[in-house]
Amino acid sequence: MSQSAVMSKTFAIIFAVLTASSITGMITMVIMYNTEIGEYNVTAPPTVPSTTPAPPPIMRLPTNLVPESYSVFLRVHLYTRIPHQVNVTSPNQTLLFDGNSTVFFYCDRPTRTIYLHSKDQTVENATVRNRDQNQAIPVLQPLKFHQDQSNFLEIMLEEELKEGQNYSLFVEFRGQVSENLEGLFLSTYHEGDPKDDGNSDTDRFLAATNLEPTDARRLFPCFDEPAMKAKFNVTIIHRKGTTALGNEAKQGADSPFLQFSFKSTEMMSTYLLAFTVSELNKADAFHSDISVSVDSTTYARPEATAAGYTAYADNITGYILSYYQDYFDITYKGKLDQVALPDLGVAGMENWGLITYQEGGVLYEEGVSSWLHKGDIATLIAHELAHQWFGNLVTMKWWNEVWLNEGFATFMSFMAVCLCPPQKDVYFMSALHAAFEEDALASSHPLNPPQQQVQTTLEIIEMFDTLTYCKVRVQILLHLCSLLLFQMYLSQFQYKNVDQDDLWDNILKALQETGKEFAVEKYMKTWTLQTGFPVLTINTTSGDYSQKLALNDLVLALESPFRWFVVFNCTNDLPPMSVLQTGRREDFRSKEGEWILVNVNSTGYYRVNYDPDNWRRLLDQLATNPNMIPVINRGQLIDDTFNLARAKMVDVTLALNFTQFLSNEKEFLPWESAVRNLRYFVLMFDRSEVYGPMQFSFFFRYNQINAIQVACSNDLPECLEMVEDKFALWMKKSTPICAPSSTARLWPLEEKTEWEFAWAKFQSSNISSEKEQLRAALSCTKTIWLLNRYLEYTLDPEKIRLMDVASTINYIAQNEAGQALAWNFIRAHWDYVSQDGASLIEGVTSRFSTQFELEELEAFAAKYDLGSASRAVDQAIEQTRVNIRWVKENREKILEWFETAVDNAS
Repeated sequence: MSQSAVMSKTFAIIFAVLTASSITGMITMVIMYNTEIGEYNVTAPPTVPSTTPAPPPIMRLPTNLVPESYSVFLRVHLYTRIPHQVNVTSPNQTLLFDGNSTVFFYCDRPTRTIYLHSKDQTVENATVRNRDQNQAIPVLQPLKFHQDQSNFLEIMLEEELKEGQNYSLFVEFRGQVSENLEGLFLSTYHEGDPKDDGNSDTDRFLAATNLEPTDARRLFPCFDEPAMKAKFNVTIIHRKGTTALGNEAKQGADSPFLQFSFKSTEMMSTYLLAFTVSELNKADAFHSDISVSVDSTTYARPEATAAGYTAYADNITGYILSYYQDYFDITYKGKLDQVALPDLGVAGMENWGLITYQEGGVLYEEGVSSWLHKGDIATLIAHELAHQWFGNLVTMKWWNEVWLNEGFATFMSFMAVCLCPPQKDVYFMSALHAAFEEDALASSHPLNPPQQQVQTTLEIIEMFDTLTYCKVRVQILLHLCSLLLFQMYLSQFQYKNVDQDDLWDNILKALQETGKEFAVEKYMKTWTLQTGFPVLTINTTSGDYSQKLALNDLVLALESPFRWFVVFNCTNDLPPMSVLQTGRREDFRSKEGEWILVNVNSTGYYRVNYDPDNWRRLLDQLATNPNMIPVINRGQLIDDTFNLARAKMVDVTLALNFTQFLSNEKEFLPWESAVRNLRYFVLMFDRSEVYGPMQFSFFFRYNQINAIQVACSNDLPECLEMVEDKFALWMKKSTPICAPSSTARLWPLEEKTEWEFAWAKFQSSNISSEKEQLRAALSCTKTIWLLNRYLEYTLDPEKIRLMDVASTINYIAQNEAGQALAWNFIRAHWDYVSQDGASLIEGVTSRFSTQFELEELEAFAAKYDLGSASRAVDQAIEQTRVNIRWVKENREKILEWFETAVDNAS
């Protein structure tokens, strides 16, 4: 076979995988972490009447009062709806909670005003006492609520609190149980076997909390900032027949009124406080092969626990806990409950001792759930368990440094789950490329922005993005310090708060312990305080090297003054770790015919551009013996060239040429890199004449695992016939289709009867992974009115759960027939969907590449209150401009390249 024919085979495989993966093959790790923050409603900027004392500047609590502990008493009215102004489920009725709390605090500096947080609550009967003198301090009425972005509750006193004295504040409060998955929220689910408890139907209610980042203030008045750690003593009264779970184990005997108190927590931040009140079942004890000294229990719907769907989660939890305890040399304290909730606004929440998950993050059914889903479960559980050390035990001081929580938890989840190097490499590289993609936009942000730029809830939520989770290159730290770094860091700061300077100090100490020298702070701050990352350009003829900001817009990149200290390694005889910014090195000069490869195994957070001769030598090596180049770098060379081409630093045909060796590639990483980058081509050209040649000759399999997926994504008659036959059998005999994710795109759902059959299966399924596959498949129809009706279904929580609204709309937007429909829909219903606005904007605008679409996007930005989607809209506008330029400059080249490939293979 000629090289051209091989090349066509390569692209047949690539685009086959691309088409199938547009719905079902997404890298779910990134989606999972991007959804770890749920919905939040933020009001207008604060206005303070001139007749009242001004609140503390920058909407941060003053530090003159130091909380030590809370006693919280809560009564949850889970099945009693009370007439109220807010329409929730039935007209003019809602669920309420009420209770009281006492916060014990220390006065560090004198004051006559107590500031703490309270939101969407009624607060009464505030009482302040001097604990040292056992005296009441009169409270001036009325209490002052700053119902703006500060959410301050201001309590004025008749006399001053004295420095060095201990005080307490008692308040009574009541609020609404939310149905927006924030604060204390309501969830419902359908139980297959109704209990004989007086209810005529099978609907079950549960209440749960989701308080990160700023929703503890919705539950009770508190000092709701991460650095204001305290201990919590919680008592809950709830309905007989339901079970309450909290951060700690219950203590004391059951009372007739089901009043439960929980043991006092460790010192922790308010956002980690959690409880559930539900009829979920405790899974049978499952003993893994690993023995850990932790009382770990999983809770889920009765049907799920009876069927054993929690067994895999129970098993993997034991392995991961054992790994972390050994690695960190710090034993996990207390009990550990993991709860699968039917509704949760995030994939998982690391509440200390009571981790909550969406059901899909815990439940696994052998034979129905995919192997990919199994990996996602393990990675998510590992991430939340890592937070028990990174985030719970040691917590960032403020939200501008939340990467100290999320970045390290992400890294450790890969380490724990992926003990086999190939798997670990896949996860690491997926995270790296996700961070590169977002960080190559001028509208990106520093990993560690100044505190004054992260003040409001909106600004805090925006910090929970791909960069926060994926930009941290901890491999460098481990290379320098090994696990001694983590052990010293966690041991020194347990139960405390940290900032990045504390981390740099610990790295320096760890280096000194091992006899190494490294300018830690000087090096690391170029990466945490500056936006973006560099492209390192190396001329292997002269030895010259330079760097510039890696942006999709080359003009802006050339104007940037940013420079980084780059820790690099190289395939020649250079020292394994060196630091450079710009200049010349004789070591970079290539000997005749030899290639040079920098950033071996992609340990550094940067791209590399070479002179044309070195690019040619690397291409020749891949063509003759690709195994001479590490597999990670084979994938990275593809990713670098495609993205350098998008920035006009190399020609797009160079990137396409770097895929030619894939016909003989057997490793996953290079294929994944090509598929992900060529998916951009599909998004840009699936509405143009370029798409035809790109689809040529889809008759080859990627590998045995993806054989059906590849064949079906090419619309092969044999595959279409097979899928239609299986679907007809499913409708006739209710025989489920094997692995629906493989063929979902080709299910015959163009007619109403078939679509509604699949919809009925979705509604009746109680298996989370199956429901996810069905929900994605329903978006693949090309029938416009069915897609429009499906979009309307997202407005009804009885049809599409609130937590699934954004992903359902994005599934429809990935369908070429549904992209414009989804864009019109989110504009028409922005008030309803805006809580997931960032995810929706990213998904729905991914194809935008025309001037008309850019103008529509700009008009949308000017018209609507964007809330926490503001940065996402800025990035979408910037990316659309890049897309317009890129398509204009590369359409003809790409068309010619693919047409030549088709002609040569004919």
